[in-house]
Amino acid sequence: MSDHILIVDDDRELCSLLQEFLSLEGFRVSLCHEGHEALRRCRDTPFDALVLDIMLPGLQGLDLLRSLREHDSTPVLMLTARGGDTDRIVGLELGADDYLPKPCNPRELSARLRAILRRTRASHSPPGDAVLSAGKARLDPARRSATWDGQDLGLTSAEFNILQVLMAQAGAVVDKETLSRQALQRPLTAYDRSVDVHVSRIRRKFADLGAENPITSVRGAGYQFTLPAGEN
Repeated sequence: MSDHILIVDDDRELCSLLQEFLSLEGFRVSLCHEGHEALRRCRDTPFDALVLDIMLPGLQGLDLLRSLREHDSTPVLMLTARGGDTDRIVGLELGADDYLPKPCNPRELSARLRAILRRTRASHSPPGDAVLSAGKARLDPARRSATWDGQDLGLTSAEFNILQVLMAQAGAVVDKETLSRQALQRPLTAYDRSVDVHVSRIRRKFADLGAENPITSVRGAGYQFTLPAGEN
């Protein structure tokens, strides 16, 4: 069955254009033009992914995302105004999986959606199926489960994949380009803060469970998942 996408945007002409293009690409596409209605529909229908505009009548896109993430991990791609770096970063911090500036290229939107959907499925999860463990941290790709001391970290799809790449190479420094390509399945672009924001959220979730920060920033090089003493 084709993936079911909900596009939430008050620009009806753009929505129709994207719906027509994505339908030809094999997606099943529904449209919504108001924030509160979109939230209701997300609670009633198991969509495979959302394309969500920042500026919406009723409930704003970021507020909708915040409410959605309280109970739902459906992948979300945010549409932001060009130059809206703050909105992009806030969206990622709230749990968005990716973003595109408006007006967006329908072909790029399709490619980004396919990348998001690929990385939500365990069978396509990089870089393998082996259960990874380091100290009290444990990551199971088959179950899409990541825990610390038996407690669920509550990671989004993008966060899970980044942690998987880092844990698979624990003790080594992984550059941002590698993290972007392997975890987000796209090349790193200039001024792209996605990897940094996702890593920041992972650290926060470890801290919320009482864990010391296991991910070290290596200036100018990337990130390193630090092995506990005795496991080097």
